[in-house]
Amino acid sequence: PVVFVVVCFAMVNGAGVPLARRKTRTMTTTRQSSQSLFPLTRRLASTLATLLGVVAVLTACGDKKQAAATGAPPAPEVGVMTVQPGVVPLTTELPGRLEASRVAEVRARAAGILLKRHFQEGSEVKAGQRLFTIDSAPYRTTYASAQANYAQASALAKRYRPLVEANAVSKQEYDAAVAAATAARAQLDAARIALGYTHVTAPISGRIGREMVTEGALVGQGQPTHLATIQQTDPMYINLTQSAGDVMQLRQALQAGKMSAAAGGEAARVEIILENGQPYEHAGRLLFTDLTVDPATGQVSLRAEVPNPQRLLLPGMYVRVRIQQAQVENAILLPQQAVTRGSQGDTVLVVAPDNSFAPRQVTIGQAQDNNWVVLDGLKPGERVIVDGFAKLRAGMKQVAPVPVGGASHAAASAASAPASAAASASPAASAASEVTSAASAAASR
Repeated sequence: PVVFVVVCFAMVNGAGVPLARRKTRTMTTTRQSSQSLFPLTRRLASTLATLLGVVAVLTACGDKKQAAATGAPPAPEVGVMTVQPGVVPLTTELPGRLEASRVAEVRARAAGILLKRHFQEGSEVKAGQRLFTIDSAPYRTTYASAQANYAQASALAKRYRPLVEANAVSKQEYDAAVAAATAARAQLDAARIALGYTHVTAPISGRIGREMVTEGALVGQGQPTHLATIQQTDPMYINLTQSAGDVMQLRQALQAGKMSAAAGGEAARVEIILENGQPYEHAGRLLFTDLTVDPATGQVSLRAEVPNPQRLLLPGMYVRVRIQQAQVENAILLPQQAVTRGSQGDTVLVVAPDNSFAPRQVTIGQAQDNNWVVLDGLKPGERVIVDGFAKLRAGMKQVAPVPVGGASHAAASAASAPASAAASASPAASAASEVTSAASAAASR
């Protein structure tokens, strides 16, 4: 095309020289020369347009040949995780309710008018601290009368002692005097105890709630009146329930040696998740598992204990508790989106050293947060696709693997962008399932 353009320009230039010479012969022929120049200009413009079109067509043909020479599009980038087996703790998340470790109802044990309250509602009280005062006038009178009776009876018994030795009084009369003194002593003790009940004290240390009756009310008449409640909130108890089937499965796995106890002989460690989804800063411990199953619900009761020094936890709060009940040796954690679950089994996409990929059937245990516990099917150092499933298409043979942070990366991505993860979950899963099916069919052929 370049040679053709040069020749054309040479021809035009050669034709233009005589025109220029004829133009300079005389001024009288100027109009004729101008009229003959216009057709030549039109021919030149038409020739240039044709040449540009030819060049454009040749350039397009060259681009098509170059694209055809390059072959298939580049391999898509996918996130891969290099697996390494290790000890994976099996954590169970259970619902629970918080309960005070000690609860005491303060009741009036003496009948009378409530005169005064000696505490501030909602404050911390100590065991033995005075809380209420009840009118003690009748009890003081009873106590004084009991004192007088005891003094009289004990004096008579002392007077009879030398007389009975001298046979001045009979031994029967002396024994009656001693018995009367003992009875008077018992009445005195009862009167002193009743008088002490007029000062209501705290039976335990803890936080006291509101008063149930006001000053001036008649309390203790007929039955002990509930005055206030004290709760000990440090530490706190957590009442949990777990399915009896899960408990049985766990015990069978421990007995078969498939799992080992997480804490050995120590109490299992528990982690508390608050209602707002935030973890509690203090870890607790599992106290016991009940020996019976509730026939109505099929659940087994458990109890855990957790410190509460800042009094952040309150009785009755709903929490979720993660209990590390066992651990598995030589297991692998994979993000849940890396595993395709189906009726034929669970599979993952494994990337070979030459960056080709193929499905691999694995054995899945229980879920841990956003991960699956892989028990069998993978070898140390193998690379598993965990991200970028939407880029895979049927017929693809190779990928461009990019290392990612594994299970922690997947958990962080799910926590930071739950909306986008939910939006892309269906396309990614369908793409992974399509690629897995195609690769399985090719392998079977």
